[in-house]
Amino acid sequence: MSSLRQKLITGSLVLLDTIIITVAPYLALLLRFEGIIGSRQYQMVYEYLPGIILIRLLTFYFFGLYNRLWRYASIHELLAIVSAVTVSSVFVFIYMFGMGSKLPRSIPIITWLIVVALVGLSRLFLRVLYMLRKTRKASCSKVLIIGAGDAGAMIARELRQRFYDTKNLIGFIDDDRNKIKNKLFGVPVLGNCDDLPQVVCKYGVTEIIIAIPSANGERLREIFKACRETKCTVKTVPGLYEIIDGQVTVDQLRNIDLEDILRREPVKLDLDQIAGYLTRKRVLVTGAGGSIGSELCRQIARMSPSQITLVGKGENSIYEIHQELTAKFPKLSIEPVIADVRDKHRIFNIFSRVQPQVVFHAAAHKHVPLMEAQPEEAVRNNIFGTQTVAEAADRANAEKFVLISTDKAVNPTSVMGATKRVAEMIIQNMNRISNTSFVAVRFGNVLGSRGSVIPLFKKQILKGGPITITHPDMKRYFMTIPEASQLVLQAGALAQGGEVFVLDMGEPIKIVDMATDLIELSGLEPGRDIEIQFSGLRPGEKLFEELLTAEEGTSSTKHEKIYVANLKAVDERKFQESLMLLKSEMQNNVIIHMLTDLIPTYRNSKVEYCRVTKADSLSDQSNESSADYQVVSNLS
Repeated sequence: MSSLRQKLITGSLVLLDTIIITVAPYLALLLRFEGIIGSRQYQMVYEYLPGIILIRLLTFYFFGLYNRLWRYASIHELLAIVSAVTVSSVFVFIYMFGMGSKLPRSIPIITWLIVVALVGLSRLFLRVLYMLRKTRKASCSKVLIIGAGDAGAMIARELRQRFYDTKNLIGFIDDDRNKIKNKLFGVPVLGNCDDLPQVVCKYGVTEIIIAIPSANGERLREIFKACRETKCTVKTVPGLYEIIDGQVTVDQLRNIDLEDILRREPVKLDLDQIAGYLTRKRVLVTGAGGSIGSELCRQIARMSPSQITLVGKGENSIYEIHQELTAKFPKLSIEPVIADVRDKHRIFNIFSRVQPQVVFHAAAHKHVPLMEAQPEEAVRNNIFGTQTVAEAADRANAEKFVLISTDKAVNPTSVMGATKRVAEMIIQNMNRISNTSFVAVRFGNVLGSRGSVIPLFKKQILKGGPITITHPDMKRYFMTIPEASQLVLQAGALAQGGEVFVLDMGEPIKIVDMATDLIELSGLEPGRDIEIQFSGLRPGEKLFEELLTAEEGTSSTKHEKIYVANLKAVDERKFQESLMLLKSEMQNNVIIHMLTDLIPTYRNSKVEYCRVTKADSLSDQSNESSADYQVVSNLS
């Protein structure tokens, strides 16, 4: 049916164009001779008319005027019409005057104007018919866009062109007084955000689109609260962190999420500086299938490296990011590699073959309670996995190595945090003995990352609650995944070697406030629809995370949101001895003791008991292995 319908439309357009082409020369004669035309002029046009019709229709066909969806007609279609009529007019002129035509030479010019106008009006008429048909549909949702800026204009254009039969754009809301009562794409700016309830009621709005990607979380929270009170469906465009190319489409619209109402001011990136160390370079990313690793790969791919190697031990996640990047960047060389960073022989072979110039090490065990119960796994992966990858980068003469670290490495109370602090120390130590620039980037929690609290809360809400929180006063620093990844790339551009960069995480956020916001975003009421329960701190958890110790302090960099932690130097000889001893003693209790010696600021429930009994225990024991617990102190 759709094919037959298209053929009927095409046939109708050909017939209509034939009539226009036939009538246009006679109209041109009437205009040229002010209505007084002799039979000779009519006869001359009649003689050339079959050739004129054939030339114009063939030209229209080759310019694609019969295979376009005119319901979406825009400036591009108008240009196509003008081009087709112009080219056909040139051929008609050559044909007529080559055959000895005695008509005035102004006739082809006047005919050109008439054909452009009539063909253009015929296509415009088709689009108007579709629009009138849309407005007659009762099922059409009435849409209001908040934000009459660039993003709002892009969304409005798509609604009018692609969604004419399901969405009827009523107008805009914007706080800029100069825009109120003006029109954009034929629809008015109806008022500001204070007028939202009245506008929704007056025009029967059923759907609201918030098109302000630059709005911070606080502003978006206010707008969303006002929208919720209208009982309309509310959608939003992504934030600036997610809109890399500056283009906003209807396909990107989504429900308001926690990431939106916690959104901060967008980070200004020095793209030239970032591109300077990534463009046309071989880049390798470990943990490439994880939340941070995969986003790093997306951001890196936009910088046109010569190759990206995706290293990870989870085949499904590596397969997914490889498929995604291949689809988006078909000309980029992308190699997926399944490997475990703890496998030294395998990692060395990969680096020897790939010869990466820039390495991002994002592979790590990050779950605090799990690593607290299995410290040997945290040590193998976070410490010795990092050491293996760092040594491989050194052997391959990589230019830069960037370790993804965490705020939990500061005054650690967990095995995970302690192992990440040791990983930082490995990077600092490697930088002193290698030509590769080794740096670490330390930041807090990432919204929406795998294993983070947000997906857990969402699952609990879907089950009807309760939401479980360890403590009512617990606070954490949060970033979105794109924001964290972009700042990591920027920090890599600033790196000279040996730095531990600290990202400006803003103000810490109460977990209970996040849970309350998430419940409300789900259209429910905290305490009535979903209960919040407090379960108590888990092993290794803190109430508050820190990005620095009191002694460290920071130095500023060229970027306003990136700082360098002023860390104490590590005694290389003692540090290497400690690592060798730690590798040989992989029993849980021994690991805890040795992490305490490596990091004096490490606080753990097992460690505290150890500190009380350690001196007496060591004085009573003369065997070498127990004395080994004392080999390192005050290294960090």
